[in-house]
Amino acid sequence: MNDTSEEIASQPTVWQEGLRRTAEARELLAAPGERMLLLGCGTSWFVAQSIAELRESAGLGESDAVCASEYRPRRRYDRVVAITRSGTSTEVLDALRQVPAGTRRVAVTAVGGMPVDGLAEDRLLLDFADERSVVQTRFPTTVLAVARAAFGEDLSHLAAHGRAALEAPLPADPAAIEHLVFLGTGWTVGLAHEAALKVRESAQAYSESYPAMDFRHGPVAVAGPRSLLFSFGGVPAGLDDAGRAAGATTYRDDRDPLAQLVLAQRFALALAAHRGLDPDRPRLLTRSVVLTDAA
Repeated sequence: MNDTSEEIASQPTVWQEGLRRTAEARELLAAPGERMLLLGCGTSWFVAQSIAELRESAGLGESDAVCASEYRPRRRYDRVVAITRSGTSTEVLDALRQVPAGTRRVAVTAVGGMPVDGLAEDRLLLDFADERSVVQTRFPTTVLAVARAAFGEDLSHLAAHGRAALEAPLPADPAAIEHLVFLGTGWTVGLAHEAALKVRESAQAYSESYPAMDFRHGPVAVAGPRSLLFSFGGVPAGLDDAGRAAGATTYRDDRDPLAQLVLAQRFALALAAHRGLDPDRPRLLTRSVVLTDAA
C-alpha cells in the first residue's frame, strides 16, 4: 500500500465524516439567491465546475466556475468561493486579492492557518480529508459530497456505493489500455475532467475528457482497440456503440458518480503500477503550486 491507495480506500469513511458538516456547508455554499463564483486550480477547478452546475441546477442562484489563474473582476458576484486543498496556491491567492470589496469570500480548504485564511471572511475547513499525497483523491470527492448534501441531495447511499467501488473489478486490464476517454454530462463533466487528470498525474498516460455528446464531434477519431471509454452518470448509452465501433473497451455502471470516480482513481493507480511508476511521487508535481515573482 502507498499513501495514494490508502487515501483512495478511505473515501467512504471520510465522506461520512464530511456529511456531518452539511449544515455548515449549507450556510457557506448554498446561499440561496446569491450570484456565486467558484475558483480553483487543477483538481479544484474541476470540483468548482461540478459545484457550479449542481448549485445552479438546484435553483439556488447563478453560479460560475473559473480557473483561478484566469479570473478577472469583470462581473459582479455576491460571493466568491475558493477551493484550495493547501490554502497556499499562488493563483488562488492572487485571484482572491482581486475580488472587489464588499464581495463575501469563502475558502474551502483542508489545512488551517494558511495564507488563504487572511483573504477570506469565511472558511469551510475539511482537515479530516487532507492528504499526504501530491495527487488529490479524497479531498475533492469529500468537497463534492458535502456540497451535494448542502444543496439538498439525499446521499444516504453514498458510502455503500463507495465501498462497492473499492471491491469492484477494474473496468479493463491496465496492460491492454494506453488511451483513456472519460465522458460526463451536467455536473459529471467536471468528474470526467478530474478522472482524466488522475490518469495523467499518476500514470503519465494519454487521457482525455469531454461532455458526453461532444465525443462524436471529433474525439472519437482517435479511439481504437487500446482505448477505454469510461462514462460517468447518465451518459447516453448510444455513445458506447460509437466507442465499440472504434474498437474501444467501454465501461459504465449504476453507482453514484463519486463512487465511479473511485473506480477511475483505482484504475489510474493500477495503470501506474503496470508502468512501474510510484503514484506517491508523480513526475514534475508538488502538493501545492507556489510561484516565485520570476515565474
